Amino acid sequence: MRALGPTDLIFLTLESRKQPMHVGGLFLFKLPEGAPSDFVWQLVQKIRASEDKPVQPFNQVLSGYFWDKDDDFDIDQHFRHISLPKPGRVRELLTYVSQEHSALLDRAKPLWECHIIEGIEGNRFAMYMKMHHAMTDGVGGMKLVQRAMSTSPLDETITPPWAMRSTSHKKAGITISKTTQFFNNVAKQIQIAPNVTREVYTAITKRKDPNYVSVFQAPKSILNQPVSASRRFAAQSYELKRLRDVAKKLTTYLGEKFTLNDIVLAICSGAMRAYLSNQNALPAKPLVAMVPISLRKDGDDSGNAIAFILANLATHLSDPLERITAIRNSVQNSKDRMARMTPGEILNYTGIVFSLAGLNLITGVAPKVQAFNLVISNVPGPKETLYLGGATLDALYPVSIVMDGQATNITLTSYHDKLEVGIIACRKTLPSIQSLLGLLEYEIVILERLTADIPLAD
Repeated sequence: MRALGPTDLIFLTLESRKQPMHVGGLFLFKLPEGAPSDFVWQLVQKIRASEDKPVQPFNQVLSGYFWDKDDDFDIDQHFRHISLPKPGRVRELLTYVSQEHSALLDRAKPLWECHIIEGIEGNRFAMYMKMHHAMTDGVGGMKLVQRAMSTSPLDETITPPWAMRSTSHKKAGITISKTTQFFNNVAKQIQIAPNVTREVYTAITKRKDPNYVSVFQAPKSILNQPVSASRRFAAQSYELKRLRDVAKKLTTYLGEKFTLNDIVLAICSGAMRAYLSNQNALPAKPLVAMVPISLRKDGDDSGNAIAFILANLATHLSDPLERITAIRNSVQNSKDRMARMTPGEILNYTGIVFSLAGLNLITGVAPKVQAFNLVISNVPGPKETLYLGGATLDALYPVSIVMDGQATNITLTSYHDKLEVGIIACRKTLPSIQSLLGLLEYEIVILERLTADIPLAD
């Protein structure tokens, strides 16, 4: 039995019919060359026939304020096999994911589902998996599913994703009572309180720093409206080298270190600026993005280990170089602050700074007030090509959450040599959100043109 963490409780509290709190991933596979026509059917049968039982966190069911072990696993409650109607385009696949991501998970059972989807054009099939955000965050979920795959196309071994044991469970058998857990948590809070208090005070007294982003400066926008239960999911892949080259050239040209994440935020900023301009809805003040950062330790894949920073997206600036510089400076300001704290202190600092925003999200007492305009999350992914039963993982797209006042979410992950982008939005609140995919490409091209004459440093 494991106690729910503070972040886990928030995700469970926020959930409603129109506000599901699960995250997911869409994994697109290419069939092996010469594969039999029933390859996917055989794959499904191997998964169903597996005698491997679900492990943490997939075997956990809610029990009050704790996760308890579920001893009544029924694969039919969690695993589905479907075929798309012809012609089985990616468009139909994304529609299916949009519909499934709109549906709540049953809290009487472990909070996850896995779907195998065949009949996709280009000799492909897909796996869509969703897990409640209280179970794991994006980084943890990515690692959990990744371990079920192989780095060899010749490996036909099939182990269900929910049966892959984390390296953090090698010390199994040690049980800590609820009372001990409680007092251990209290002791940790007392120990880290002084440094957290100091950083909160510093943040309050230095709010005039132009690079500091507070929870009070996000402008009103059409992104911050109540949502319905209906979702639209859009996804696309981009060549990772293009963004890395831009980061290297800007570092050379401007004399400041620009990271891949800075470029990611810049292209999202430019795309969102163009999208809102097309809707005649661009705020005069810059949009603010909440950017999750992972505090996860190696081998620990369950629960949530994330904190948040706020990034000035500088959407009020028309010049791309001015915009990306402002973004970089605001992110660096937060990085400098986090570098002075331990992971535990960062979590508490984040909780204090975002406490009013969190209370507003839970109660809805001030629906027109928001601490940020959208979430942009960049999750590191696998660097090697992966395979499932001999099928090549061609693409993987993260699927995240939206909620009242936060009608869209852009989540990105790296895979091998690509940047994989998943955009989720309320279908009824935001029109043509899929147009952001083309606008992201346009922003990459703009940055490439601006840096075309800058030599690429080794």
